[in-house]
Amino acid sequence: MVQKKRVLMVCLGNICRSPIAEAVFSNEIDALGLNESWEVESAAIIGYHTGKCPDPRAMATLREKGITNYYHRARTVNIDDFTTFNWIFGMDNSNIEELNYMKPANCTAKIELLGKYDPKGEIIIKDPYYMNNNNGFYKVYEQSTRCIKAFLQQHKDETLKPE
Repeated sequence: MVQKKRVLMVCLGNICRSPIAEAVFSNEIDALGLNESWEVESAAIIGYHTGKCPDPRAMATLREKGITNYYHRARTVNIDDFTTFNWIFGMDNSNIEELNYMKPANCTAKIELLGKYDPKGEIIIKDPYYMNNNNGFYKVYEQSTRCIKAFLQQHKDETLKPE
């Protein structure tokens, strides 16, 4: 049995970008039949929204894009995440700086920008929280989808199901 690869999506408050990325990743591995090989969660840098559901605009975007079975409660990154997960993806440079500051000496996770995998080269996934419409949430969804598909393609040998 192959050990699951684990991914943690991180943004500032865990109610916009990282839940969208988590839902997209989960949906993608489900569609590809890779649930036995991959796991995904999401978390926040700050605890302001701990215990809250994702922003209604994030949830509306996911529903409009066909992801209807997603449920999440915001949580913060904890010290164990740095050894539990294989990859920790931040959405912007500030997230990466904070994650690198927080990481313990025994960190085994690879800390990267999710946007590093964007075939269109849009490296930063901007926070849509203060936007007055859903456009920013759609952009987060589209960027996350491109990045996650490219990431899974790049790591396809690690996603092969055991015979």
